[in-house]
Amino acid sequence: MTLQEQIKKDMMQAMKDKDEEKKNSLRVVMGEFGRAETKALSDDEVVRVLKKLVKSERETLEQSGRAGDSRYIDILESYLPKMASDDELRSWIHENVDFSKYKNKMQAMKDIMGHFGSAADGNQVKEILQKL
Repeated sequence: MTLQEQIKKDMMQAMKDKDEEKKNSLRVVMGEFGRAETKALSDDEVVRVLKKLVKSERETLEQSGRAGDSRYIDILESYLPKMASDDELRSWIHENVDFSKYKNKMQAMKDIMGHFGSAADGNQVKEILQKL
């Protein structure tokens, strides 16, 4: 089952359970899916949509002075893949990246992000590379 199908299924379940907050949160997500060029999105595309919505909500909360997590963010993040820890990233970099191939360390980001995909945050990888 794709992530998009899982979200749709969970929205139906939230309707049955009368969980208004979850239902409304997933409706926002489904609305974003409707704006896409294709009906069926890959899991990577779904993750991008979810990350965009989470980022937008965090910025809105920050601007209103209520910085912190909301149930909406918790619901959306429950569908995101587990993020790689700093230790996992450092370990993989030390084992698999030969910095002599690159003019500078930051050029290794492409390979690192290619391996971890959406499980790694680009800013997190950048900080680790700067500290090496």
